[in-house]
Amino acid sequence: MVKPRPSCFRPITARSVRGFTLVELLVTIGVIGLLIAILLPALGGAMSSARRFRCQMSQRSVAFDFSVFADETLHGDRGNDRYIGAERFTIETFQESEYGVDEFWRWNGITTVTTPDDSGWDPLRCPEVTEPVVLRSNSPCSGGAISPPTSVSYAFNLRLHRREVEVIPGAWGLRPIELDERVLDYGDVPLLIDADGAEATRLGVTPIYTAPAAGSSGPLAGDAFWFPSSRHHGSTNIAFIDGHVVATKTPADIPGWAVDPGLRRP
Repeated sequence: MVKPRPSCFRPITARSVRGFTLVELLVTIGVIGLLIAILLPALGGAMSSARRFRCQMSQRSVAFDFSVFADETLHGDRGNDRYIGAERFTIETFQESEYGVDEFWRWNGITTVTTPDDSGWDPLRCPEVTEPVVLRSNSPCSGGAISPPTSVSYAFNLRLHRREVEVIPGAWGLRPIELDERVLDYGDVPLLIDADGAEATRLGVTPIYTAPAAGSSGPLAGDAFWFPSSRHHGSTNIAFIDGHVVATKTPADIPGWAVDPGLRRP
């Protein structure tokens, strides 16, 4: 008679099943919590860096469009700037072409559009600013076409829009500037900058244009039109006329702010 071979496996009984003890479970939860605490700041920093990079790419795209708009050979429609001559243009007309407002309105029969629109089109937007922007037809950028001011992501260099002039001794004013393609020779002059729309509202100025005093004795003195945003870990992105972008914690120290490239052909 063949004897049964002893089994290598012990039968599973209720006593042989062993789960986690309370202490082991608490230790596991503690380790997981510690890992999350370590990884979350790094993950948040990586996402913030990605948004900063996207902002810089957005600004580079605007600077590229400006170089085409200013070039006498490459530019397309300059809207109502035809009245000042074929070789000249204003920074506001370029800005309106970027937003698609005023004479560049692209939504026939609609008077207001909220961006991002149905197609996802969302111009001049820093990814750190998520509030919607409302565009209005038949209005220039400086006349209420862009609202609310707190949602404005970028402001253009005010010294490309207006020139400080001493009308009479001791009395200063701001006069419109007409640009031409020679503005492209001023590569180190800021074109646009991360803007703080809430601060612009507090100052009582439009969030569309900004510039530091930069030694001014006129209307720009006292940083009356200066409202940069430091939303990228305390840094501000600035795009320059030649297309390069810098991130700086001291945006007012950029020498190019003091340069007046408002050119007009004789």
